[in-house]
Amino acid sequence: MKNRKRIFKIVLTVLSIALFAGLIIYLLPTMKGILTQEGRIAFKDKLDQMGAGKYGVMFALEVAQILLVVLPGEPLEIMAGMCFGTIGGTIFIMTTACFATALIFTLVRKFGRSYVEEFFKKDKLDKIENSKFFKESKNIEIVMTILFIIPGTPKDLLVYIGGLLPIKPMRFILISTFARFPSVITSTLMGASILKGDVKISIITYAITFIATLAIIFIVNKFDKNKLTAEAIKSMK
Repeated sequence: MKNRKRIFKIVLTVLSIALFAGLIIYLLPTMKGILTQEGRIAFKDKLDQMGAGKYGVMFALEVAQILLVVLPGEPLEIMAGMCFGTIGGTIFIMTTACFATALIFTLVRKFGRSYVEEFFKKDKLDKIENSKFFKESKNIEIVMTILFIIPGTPKDLLVYIGGLLPIKPMRFILISTFARFPSVITSTLMGASILKGDVKISIITYAITFIATLAIIFIVNKFDKNKLTAEAIKSMK
């Protein structure tokens, strides 16, 4: 059974990487000139040529990114912004993330920690399970919400850990979906801005996100008397 799961994971990983590489190769010729007006028009035409196929490709890549933890999340979110715009890209990513989270949560609850060990090292999981964050379940929902909001936290690992925590499925799925919003809309806005040729908005957006992240961390450290959030971040490094 364990070997079967491992083979399944390897096959899905290879297919996901191949799909991602194929998308990049397909779009690369037009991506090179995306900072020019002509280049952006050519890139948009290339996307339009994909038709409904771009929805399928992006959906498969986003699910694979969360499910297999083999693809970087932010580039896909930026790509979603380029493909579907800021609002459309954000809705698309959050909807897909909701689907993938529900799937992972169900699998972890069914197969337990052994399933999580297929994707993450045993010593890393031991470190998390022995942390104060994992053992004190009283404020677990608040801590998880903060962790998903803060940009840069390992959200894919959080999705897997969620299945091991004493938290109701629907509450966790809603938290992991909607708490991603600040991070997701930042990336999709950047993608949409790049396609419009407005690089300044991208720079300003990331500057604001960086400052907001520092502010959130400062506030959390100041008011979190038990240091659960800091302990959680530390345990996942």
